[in-house]
Amino acid sequence: MNIKNLRKSILQYAVEGKLVQQDIQDEPASILYDKIIKEKENLIKQGKIKKEKPLPPITDDEIPYDIPSNWKWVRLGEVVSILGDGIHGTPNYDEIHGEYYFINGNNLNGKIVINNKTKKVNIDEYNKYKKPLTKRTILISINGTIGNIAFYNMEKIILGKSACFFNLLSDIDMNYIKYIIKSNYFYTYTKQYSTGSTIQNVSLKSIKNFSIPLPPLKEQERIVKKVDELMALCDKLEQEEEKLSALDKHFADTLPKSILQYAVEGKLVPQNIHDEPASLLYDKIIKEKENLINQGQIKKDKPLPPVTDDEIPYDIPENWKWVRLGEVCEINKNTLKNDTNPNYSFKYIDLSAVKTGQINIPDNNIIFKNSPSRARRIIKKNDVIIATVRPNLKGFAHIDFNSEDMIVSTGFAVLTPYNIVDSKFLYHLFYTELLSFQINKAVRGTSYPAINSNDMNILIFPLPPLKEQERIVKKVDELLTYCNKLKDII
Repeated sequence: MNIKNLRKSILQYAVEGKLVQQDIQDEPASILYDKIIKEKENLIKQGKIKKEKPLPPITDDEIPYDIPSNWKWVRLGEVVSILGDGIHGTPNYDEIHGEYYFINGNNLNGKIVINNKTKKVNIDEYNKYKKPLTKRTILISINGTIGNIAFYNMEKIILGKSACFFNLLSDIDMNYIKYIIKSNYFYTYTKQYSTGSTIQNVSLKSIKNFSIPLPPLKEQERIVKKVDELMALCDKLEQEEEKLSALDKHFADTLPKSILQYAVEGKLVPQNIHDEPASLLYDKIIKEKENLINQGQIKKDKPLPPVTDDEIPYDIPENWKWVRLGEVCEINKNTLKNDTNPNYSFKYIDLSAVKTGQINIPDNNIIFKNSPSRARRIIKKNDVIIATVRPNLKGFAHIDFNSEDMIVSTGFAVLTPYNIVDSKFLYHLFYTELLSFQINKAVRGTSYPAINSNDMNILIFPLPPLKEQERIVKKVDELLTYCNKLKDII
């Protein structure tokens, strides 16, 4: 069901007199019209509004559809006390004081939208350009986002040229006029009379000449009540439709991403105050690395820069710590040595063998030590392999099996985590937007786009306590299993 089209149909039925029944006891719209004209004449005599040139009568050619006999076609400019648009110059924004705002058509969305991006003006500019807006004022966008509408609610505003306003006379329901403006009838009218190619614009004259179907006042009220009821039902239908659409063929892509995002924000499993904080784990690994360097087992690398506040995208629990990938794991640690038996054979994992976390190695993917192949990186159990070249950047796998006699292409980075990182937690990280965004940003090159080891080293991620990593992995695996089952059902 298309709820958007349903809303349009409801409004069109409303303005055609087909939504509620007519009541012969209602005062006809022709008498209502005469009252409005007299009210307008009194306001002119009192000097409250100016007398304007009469609008032309509505011709048969202008009438788009039949209406009930007790309704009347009238021009919008006839049934308002004043109709005008905003300023066509640019107000002065210097030395701003007070809460006076400059708004345009894009600030109109059911109500006047004022936020921290809305431009402010000083009181002199406000007094210079303010319009005679009242509690009976309706504002409409007439440039760009034509048809945006809002009721005025005593906000201290001046209007830009893309917003026009009109003040309704007493015997018209404001919500009924709002629903006319939101109807397909108004959209079709403004399409016909708008000008401009890049940005559409409808003139103030066209707004004044817009013909509206005027029902009796009592029927206006019944129409508004019924439309409100039906729109509320549409809201409920829309909510249900959204719930159902979440179970479509993309379900397996969207829900797992949400699960993983909760995981890396510390929202998937509860924290435990008895867990050893990640900061202490981090200190331990730094000491362990220093010992390995002193023992000559690993080389001393250039220190990685600390994670800055500007790099941190969101808050994490207090016992977590933001770290760089190269601080907590070794990248491409093990490669083939020259003294390896040249006739020794290896199972070869190439880029095409890894897809959605699965490794499928053809039986004939065998190479020898003396092969000219670029496959030089040895993997072992609990390593994580990450494809580093486009278009294979989504190729991740966790080595959860004994991998003796296996080797991978140099198109992969091989990550060997230190003992403060659960390797499965590290693997899940690479499916998150946090890591995907950083990797895509770091890819370089045109003919062979890839992310290099140096850029891989400085990727950041939030490190939980080891025990919490294990809880997260368990919960993620459980939920992803459910997602796969639901995918099969759908």
